[in-house]
Amino acid sequence: MKKIQPKDFKIKPDKNVNIHELDTKYDLDASKKEIEEELRKVRRKIAEYQTKIYAAGTPAVYFGIQGMDTAGKDSLIREVFKDINPSGIEVYDFKKPTPLEHAHDFIWRHYITLPERGKFGIHNRTHYEDVLIARIHPQLVLNQKIYGIDKLEDIDNKFWKKRFRQIRDFEKIQTENGMKMFKFFLHLSKEEQKNRFLRRIRREDKQWKFNAADLKERGYWEEYQKAYEDVLNETSTAYAPWYVIPADDKPTARLIVAKIILDELKKLKVDFPKLSEEEKLKFQDYKKALENE
Repeated sequence: MKKIQPKDFKIKPDKNVNIHELDTKYDLDASKKEIEEELRKVRRKIAEYQTKIYAAGTPAVYFGIQGMDTAGKDSLIREVFKDINPSGIEVYDFKKPTPLEHAHDFIWRHYITLPERGKFGIHNRTHYEDVLIARIHPQLVLNQKIYGIDKLEDIDNKFWKKRFRQIRDFEKIQTENGMKMFKFFLHLSKEEQKNRFLRRIRREDKQWKFNAADLKERGYWEEYQKAYEDVLNETSTAYAPWYVIPADDKPTARLIVAKIILDELKKLKVDFPKLSEEEKLKFQDYKKALENE
């Protein structure tokens, strides 16, 4: 099996990328069975690190998952984090904003669901929706009733540049306060999305996931690609980089994400809390008391 190098998928802050030059396929030179077996090994190691983080009570670890419809976000979350103790992980799946969420700034609903220290927090779709879907449908910005933004003409390039800056500032605040941030873009080809939509239509157990509105959004494919390209170029930073994951093959994408996570977790200086010598001596007394019951 080909060795996975996380740096091959990271978007460098000083490099402008062309999204059409980024791979949607990646050959690991391994069978599906080999890939899935390797994933099982890697996710167990991730779980071991999460246990240490949970025991130490620090740091908070954030995972933001983005991608076009059918990119495999749900199944990736299920398979990569399957071995994590539920007490140490929270998953949020963001849908259409509620009236309460609309009454606050666009990051608010994401801010209040960030993981506490010692836990993993996964956002299935993220604060980036407001520079992606809102970029394609700017009427969504008007729905937020932002003071001074009264008409579509107010939502210009200067507006989006400001919003990108706000996102960078938000992420910098989190990382400066000890949060580890992972951002994954599952990069899917248009042809593979078509195939996955067709599978949803054909299979009764998948039909519930199909939404006719998704086909309408598919009509904006190139606009979304440009929006994602701007996101990668504007918001991949040294403190919160983007990783672009080739997503045409789901098992491959899951293993790449898992390997990147494990590689980064290994860099953290975290372990189980150490007992003092005085505390260790007390454990001898606790042991005797239990044995003498």
